[in-house]
Amino acid sequence: MEIKAKARYIKMSPKKIRLVIDVIRNMEVVDALAQLKFINKLATKPVDKLLNSAVANAKHNFDTEKDNLYIKEIRVDEGPTTKRWKPRAFGRASTIRKRSSHISIILKAKKETIKKEDVKKEKLAKPEIVKEKIKESSEKESHKDDKGKAVKTQEGTSKKMFRRKAV
Repeated sequence: MEIKAKARYIKMSPKKIRLVIDVIRNMEVVDALAQLKFINKLATKPVDKLLNSAVANAKHNFDTEKDNLYIKEIRVDEGPTTKRWKPRAFGRASTIRKRSSHISIILKAKKETIKKEDVKKEKLAKPEIVKEKIKESSEKESHKDDKGKAVKTQEGTSKKMFRRKAV
């Protein structure tokens, strides 16, 4: 289960954002959010916003808490550069490059959780299978001997052999 989030066309150079991102790479989300509060860079603002967005995606789509998440991958790519002109001496002009960047983040859960939708779909699609699973689990628990003590059931090939009915 991977949770993805992207922030595109951030009006900040990728080099400045990479300074912040390198600090929080491969950290747990809770630790990364705490770390971002104390980094004295303007690039922490879009990174913090994106990380919170990814946590919200995890909560909504996979019902996963932020304590269970860590940053698997975080990357900054260069976006489009807008060019502006600045007048210089002797009637010349020089370019000012206003860079932008795209940030993408992938979070991963430390412990896997089951999506609510998958459980609902399984129940709706195959109610017989769910009933059989419930029946099997109750049968395993209900095996008792004459004195009322629980008896372990046989597993593996011997279980298949001895459950056949004699003709």
